Amino acid sequence: MASLGLRATELGPPGYLPTDPAALRALLDGHGLALVGGFLAVPLHAGDPSAADATAALLADAGAEVLVLAAATGLDGYDERPALTDAEWRTLVDTAAAVRDRAAARGLRTALHPHVGTHVERADEVERFLADSDVPLCLDTGHLLIGGTDPVDLARRHPGRIGHVHLKDVRADLAAAVRRGELGYAAAVREGLYAPLGDGDLDVAALVALLRDTGYRGWCVLEQDTALDDDRDDTPLRDTARSLTHLQEGR
Repeated sequence: MASLGLRATELGPPGYLPTDPAALRALLDGHGLALVGGFLAVPLHAGDPSAADATAALLADAGAEVLVLAAATGLDGYDERPALTDAEWRTLVDTAAAVRDRAAARGLRTALHPHVGTHVERADEVERFLADSDVPLCLDTGHLLIGGTDPVDLARRHPGRIGHVHLKDVRADLAAAVRRGELGYAAAVREGLYAPLGDGDLDVAALVALLRDTGYRGWCVLEQDTALDDDRDDTPLRDTARSLTHLQEGR
């Protein structure tokens, strides 16, 4: 990341970076990187906001800014999503707000991440959350498109609700296959669901211009999800470099 000129990172998967705040700071400082925040999937419908406390503490102690929260189903994998009752949905909304408040006490912002395989994935669920909650959203362009939401339209209609941004491009045919249940999410990632910015079907230029014009001043995090053949696979490095070039050429 540092070799590409990036200035900051999110935590990545649990355990990928050190879980001791001092060790985490030392590692990132050694590469000239700050910590933006981290992703955490919690079964919000279970009603336990303390489930986010450990991650929030790590983020705050390591100097991060944002907790990226998702409404986990509590099941393994991405392809099963049991329906929620209205009472469970209300609990989900209330717990997201409670997590937001607990994280704010540590100096963190919280953004709810619509995500494949969670209880806020599809377009109707995103709209319902926007209507029922005042917690900001993480505008993840890839997961929104897979779930059937146009991220450019969402950003245009709700500029004040965008609390964080994950930029990724998507191949629409594979996204549609996942949405229809014809292809599992992990299998779609292996088939190249996520493309470098500019190589997929997201209108990157329109989204970036809209964020700029509507006054968004938060982070835009490049996420290049892929399936690695081994730890020497340099696909993420090459694809992220291509995405950065696309963004720079579009200024």
